[in-house]
Amino acid sequence: MTSDLSLLGPELAIVATLLSVLAVDVAWGGRPGRRGALLLLAAVGLVVALGLVIAAPVATDRLLFGMMAADGFARFFRGLFLVSALLAVAFAALSSEVAEHRTGEYLALVLTLTVGLSLLASAQHLLLVYLGIELVSVPSYVLAGFRRGDRASSEAALKYVIFGGVASGLMLYGLSWLYGLTGTLDLAAVGARLQALGQGGWELRVLVAVAALGAFAGFAYKVAAVPFHMWCPDVYEGAPTPFVAFLSVAPKAAGLAALFRFFVVGFGGAPTWPAGADFPWPLVLGLLSIATMTLGNVVAIVQDNVKRMLAYSSIAHAGYMLMAVAVGTEEGAATVMFYLAVYLLMNFGAFLAVITVRERTGSEAIAAYRGLGATSPLVALCLAIFLFSLTGVPPFAGFLGKFYLFVSVLHTGQPFFALLAVVGALNSAVSLYYYARLLKVMYFEGPAAGAEPLPVAGGARALLAALAVPTLVLGVYWAPLAELVAASGGLGR
Repeated sequence: MTSDLSLLGPELAIVATLLSVLAVDVAWGGRPGRRGALLLLAAVGLVVALGLVIAAPVATDRLLFGMMAADGFARFFRGLFLVSALLAVAFAALSSEVAEHRTGEYLALVLTLTVGLSLLASAQHLLLVYLGIELVSVPSYVLAGFRRGDRASSEAALKYVIFGGVASGLMLYGLSWLYGLTGTLDLAAVGARLQALGQGGWELRVLVAVAALGAFAGFAYKVAAVPFHMWCPDVYEGAPTPFVAFLSVAPKAAGLAALFRFFVVGFGGAPTWPAGADFPWPLVLGLLSIATMTLGNVVAIVQDNVKRMLAYSSIAHAGYMLMAVAVGTEEGAATVMFYLAVYLLMNFGAFLAVITVRERTGSEAIAAYRGLGATSPLVALCLAIFLFSLTGVPPFAGFLGKFYLFVSVLHTGQPFFALLAVVGALNSAVSLYYYARLLKVMYFEGPAAGAEPLPVAGGARALLAALAVPTLVLGVYWAPLAELVAASGGLGR
């Protein structure tokens, strides 16, 4: 028990930071300097937690308290969440959307959410899967409606709660069926018993399908996959942009990690079907991947708000990553990890550019970016790098991420997955249109009459460069990231 507790060092460090932030926020009162002190305290706590993740064993292939995996897969995602939380803290320092007197609330919610993400990505017990999703969802609802008195923010929070409640109800229904069929909540034991039931009649297959699809609702809601994507554009538009940047990466990564663990450990890892009492989960996930990436890219074309455009872009990227989850192999897991690391850089970078423009113009409309190449060359250049990378154009890191995704899909050697790769490539071509539309506005349309150079804070410039440079470098020299993914190992069974 004590050794298990020691492996939860990063989570305990986050909880300690959370309590410290709340205590300092109350004790400091309204005296000057409170915002800076809280941001610094949160950043230090997250750095300590990240150090504990790095210092942890590479792969311990065991269950903590019989519920949490301590494998390399979980370790990688814990690090990803902590880096995302650090960026969310840094973005809050650069944005007026997080009011000074509410900085403590924002940080406390982000830290709570980070603990939930870690539990969700590590969960190998159905009860902990559900608790992890709820611990992520509840703070997210509050952060979505963080801008008090703002109608768009209130509407976003309401829609988020409604969709989250429906998805949670469906998930609980599916998990209850799984428990009824197998008599256990342990995910590995669920998988073994489903395999033992694999020769059952069609009635059993229907029950397994109902259970799996019901449980999938919770994961689909977290990653904004069709048909549980409808909350995404409104939440992205109405919520504070620092939180939206965090939401676009970390909860999506946790949902994908939990989904991969759920289907591979619980329903068998073979990339063929039938698998797990004849439930064809690779086929189902593949079809949902096609629907998700296609809807995201097509609807993004008509958006005039940059945050809504990036919301549909994130839906499309969820579809790309679902391809590798559908593969269900260690190679598929590795490609998802690689892509998410790249996605963190380019998506956080794009939202930092949105924050920078919004702080100076007060607008998130595409029209606000007219002539940005002239009024703020650095911001325009960095945003162009992030947009090209999101498209998957070489030599940017996003190209390598998509290349590995498509290769892992094609390595199955099955016609359906070959079709999946073709659809993914066509969708990448479609995405170029709406990303290029923003580039056209920045570089080929003149600024509005009387527009002056757009001043950018030194911290924002440094952070933009810190995200843009690796997005470029990893496109031509990706060995360090590939080695990190390989060293993280795979799923413990």
